[in-house]
Amino acid sequence: MQGARFAFGPFVLDPEAGTLLRNNDPVAVGHRGVKLLAALVGRPGEILAKTELMDAAWPGTAVEEGNLTVQIAQLRKLLGPAADGGEWISTVPRIGYRFTGAIRQLDGEKRKVLALPDKPSIAVLPFVTVSGDPEQEGFADGLTEDLITDLSRTSALFVIARNSSFAYKGRAMDVRDIAGELGVRYLLDGSARRAAGRVRINARLVDTESGDHLWAERFDRSLEDIFAVQDEVTGKIVEALLGRLRPLPPRNRPKNLEAYDLCVRARTLMDDAPQSARETQLMLTRAIALDPDYAEAHRWLALNHWMGWVHSGGPTETDRSVALELARKAVALDPNDAGCRWVLAYLLAYERNFAEADTEFEKAIALDPNEADTWAALSDISVLAGRIDEGLEQIGKAFRLNPFPASWYYLTLGQAQYACRNYEAVVETLRREETYRTSSRRFLAAALAQLGRLDEARSEAELFLVANPQFSISHWAATEPFRDAATLAHFVDGYRNAGFPE
Repeated sequence: MQGARFAFGPFVLDPEAGTLLRNNDPVAVGHRGVKLLAALVGRPGEILAKTELMDAAWPGTAVEEGNLTVQIAQLRKLLGPAADGGEWISTVPRIGYRFTGAIRQLDGEKRKVLALPDKPSIAVLPFVTVSGDPEQEGFADGLTEDLITDLSRTSALFVIARNSSFAYKGRAMDVRDIAGELGVRYLLDGSARRAAGRVRINARLVDTESGDHLWAERFDRSLEDIFAVQDEVTGKIVEALLGRLRPLPPRNRPKNLEAYDLCVRARTLMDDAPQSARETQLMLTRAIALDPDYAEAHRWLALNHWMGWVHSGGPTETDRSVALELARKAVALDPNDAGCRWVLAYLLAYERNFAEADTEFEKAIALDPNEADTWAALSDISVLAGRIDEGLEQIGKAFRLNPFPASWYYLTLGQAQYACRNYEAVVETLRREETYRTSSRRFLAAALAQLGRLDEARSEAELFLVANPQFSISHWAATEPFRDAATLAHFVDGYRNAGFPE
């Protein structure tokens, strides 16, 4: 059926658009692979003959059977194992192949369209490169992220966050569909390349309601001028949407391009996995060595130390003090950066320096009300302070600015839902593929226990403890920045009922 999309496991296949998504992230599958997968999922459970599949992928062309074998092997590698540990595509010897997974057809579902905000709204789509060179791709991604940061500092604009913009990387979609899913009117897109000490950037601003190009320009400058180009692009966009405004305070820009490249690579690795944390730490430490006054590198290294403290075996005095020192240094280097402010605020809250933390959160929001991470982090701290309604409102703002967020947003939402005793909602939120990880299972287990589903709760608790064998209720309660005794008691009660160790 024309326009049909197919969902299986964490994947969504859109044959018409030629895209395959895993948890909203694009999977690099070729044209032939999409054709083969579409033929298989279109008739799940049926045996499709090899000749039929070759006709689907190579219509009107005579090809060797080995080509089909290679394509099927590549698909299996991309898809990985199914939930039961088996393969999505099974071989029927001497005959063909069949798709064994459960399929949901999405052609009858309308894509969710978000209402427009009450101010000019924009998303910056990932800038593309003309080659598959990872270095060029990293440069283009860094440029995209910096433009998002620059635009979001203009409080008169509504700017979609990086995670949600990058959900469309590599996807062929109509700009109106993208704008509808993100709830914005304007899109900025373009291409970028750097070579031989020069940078070439093409950019355009599109009004998705009319289809008109409000602004388009080509830049060919020395690589040393890259940040001046970013400032110029930002200024042109703001002027096109809002007219001339008073210039914003200057950002703390890196003075060393190698340090900038390291920081761009490191921020894509930010995760709570110990191996990623170590690799990120090495990159950011090197970036600071190359450019000691680079505020953003200090900010991310502070957060990386904090994640190691919280997620990799418990707090140590060294990690805590190093993280806080780095965060304070980041703010000192760039007091006008909202990202540096919210990271400092978050760490201060974990040190129970609540008055200063609240002040830093306020400053971060005043500097950049479009910084979705600020709202998500503030939600976490508000809930633990017993301000549960505020926390729910704040995580709602974070999701609106970042409709396709990082997994920790769902964890924060689940925590807020648990605090207001909406246990069914917790289960729905934390069993999503995006966040079904060890760090979220503790809240999922507690919610299941409160619902009386004790076998499921204890199963989730056991899975959590496999990855977190040192976890205890008393240790968690002592290290989380609670300000409200009743809220703390509510979480402890759920953990006990789920069978977590005291």
